[in-house]
Amino acid sequence: MRIKLEHGAGGELMEEFIKDVILKNLTLKSAGGIGLDALDDAATIPFGDRHLVFTIDGHTVKPIFFPGGDIGRLAISGTVNDLAVMGAEPLALANSMIIQEGFSGEDLEKILKSMDETAKEVPVPIVTGDTKVVEDKIGIFVITAGIGIAERPISDAGAQIGNVVLVSGTVGDHGIALMSHREGIAFETELKSDVAPVWEVVKAVAEAIGWENIHAMKDPTRGGLSNALNEIARKSNVGILVREADIPVKPEVKAASDMLGISPYEVANEGKVVMVVAREYAEEALKAMKKSRLGKDAAIIGEVIDQYRGKVILETGIGGKRFMEPPLGDPVPRVC
Repeated sequence: MRIKLEHGAGGELMEEFIKDVILKNLTLKSAGGIGLDALDDAATIPFGDRHLVFTIDGHTVKPIFFPGGDIGRLAISGTVNDLAVMGAEPLALANSMIIQEGFSGEDLEKILKSMDETAKEVPVPIVTGDTKVVEDKIGIFVITAGIGIAERPISDAGAQIGNVVLVSGTVGDHGIALMSHREGIAFETELKSDVAPVWEVVKAVAEAIGWENIHAMKDPTRGGLSNALNEIARKSNVGILVREADIPVKPEVKAASDMLGISPYEVANEGKVVMVVAREYAEEALKAMKKSRLGKDAAIIGEVIDQYRGKVILETGIGGKRFMEPPLGDPVPRVC
């Protein structure tokens, strides 16, 4: 086979590729907790009465500086967010950079300063790293790994019938902002990426309702909200019903999506969390989200149902229903 861009784009093709090629050729895939076979946002390692949570991300965004952020902020946020949605407080990060020969030293310093500022928001230290310079015309790739600690790890397979689904803010911002920037689409107010570390949102909800009442979480990056919801539904063997009227989407994102022929539900977000909580704590969870710095547009968007197990149903604005299918791949390449 030949590797295609779609094999790394976060949709169904990527999942098939991982299962049919990567997982098939590896043997030792678990350290006693959630391992590689689970294809969750991170792995867990039992450590006494707690769990170490470990994740790694490669970042290859184009352009490397974009409205609302850059590859450095993206790298730190992406890794912190993978830890956060597993219920883990970030402890430390590692940073590896593969840099093209001739890359601007000034741009590299901008990226490093951005990484430092983003890490301080959490806060989480960058404690180790590696640097390579290559002849290939790649610009810069940033690979970040992170380790955190969780009292009670949260899987994306824990949704239960009757649970309520929340999202911490408007969807589609990151992918549509980058695509609009590439295509030169201008708005009266500049559309910006949502890239940010979401640990403070997750922590705020956990402090308000307890970790035991958060049943599943997902970082809706590649493949967007649609892919995140479908993964939760399939892995939990439940149906999920979401209401289009309740999904927060910025007018600029909707307008750009219509112009580009892209669904905002299928493109990457880099500063949001999808959370599934016990019904009796849904309003309290929403209140906690909205009080946090990043959660002012948080919303309850749906519920977990007994029908259509493994599927996501979208109730449209006119009252009809259709399947919200997972994308084959992210329609906006090289955004994370």
